[in-house]
Amino acid sequence: MNDETLPEVIMPSCPNRQLLKGQKALVTGANSGIGREVAVYLAKEGADVVVNYVAGKRAANQAVAEIKATGQRGLAIQADVSNEAQVKAMFRQMCDALGTIDILVNNAGLQQDAPFDEMTLAQWNKVLGVNLTGQFLCAREAVREFKRRGVVPEVSCAAGKIISMSSVHEVIPWAGHVNYAASKGGVMLMTKSLAQEVAPYRIRVNSICPGAIRTPINTDAWETPEAYAELMKLIPYNRIGEPEDIARATAWMASDDADYVQGVSFFVDGGMTLYPGFAEGG
Repeated sequence: MNDETLPEVIMPSCPNRQLLKGQKALVTGANSGIGREVAVYLAKEGADVVVNYVAGKRAANQAVAEIKATGQRGLAIQADVSNEAQVKAMFRQMCDALGTIDILVNNAGLQQDAPFDEMTLAQWNKVLGVNLTGQFLCAREAVREFKRRGVVPEVSCAAGKIISMSSVHEVIPWAGHVNYAASKGGVMLMTKSLAQEVAPYRIRVNSICPGAIRTPINTDAWETPEAYAELMKLIPYNRIGEPEDIARATAWMASDDADYVQGVSFFVDGGMTLYPGFAEGG
């Protein structure tokens, strides 16, 4: 491929524009927590959004209602991202309803924690199945559609965007959570390897790595003053992250403002990965 075969890059100039106007997004695991906030925020930035969920239909429909309140189209689709047939069916349903996909936010994830010598194979397989294999299956379907359709310059500079929701634990070891940390380490190298492979097709693949975010999955870490104070020892910026912090980063990463960003791990963590224990000499 040479420069003459690439479509012209057309960058929007209006400072008050919606970053994602006219685009179609799928957010997995979007009926609660970070996923829900991301889905609604993408709609505020002009995208039509599919809310994926595996359980919690009522919450998913509530998220869709919030999306529609922004003036965008919203659709809830139930699918287990670790199930190949269900993932394929979800993408068919999305393309039938919205025509295509421009943005995939691979957010669905879970924890099943245990001391390593007590961890069951079922716990290991469940976490790796959703957190890593689920991202593979969804990304594969998205790449197929991006390649089929190519760049549509009036919609985006890129043929498609994949944002992998990783974690600070793609680089920070986490005793007692070995399956989770392993899954996020896998997400990191899958994201970078895929980004390298599909860049010539003008498909952008990046990951966002949240630190401690105020969501139901980690309530124990912030719900009491004592727990919050202990958590702050790990966060130089001295506040817990909010789901909107991740949503804003995701919208930017999916936008043409980030068009030259490829294969990065974007840490949104208040400095958690800055080795805060060494702030005073270790």
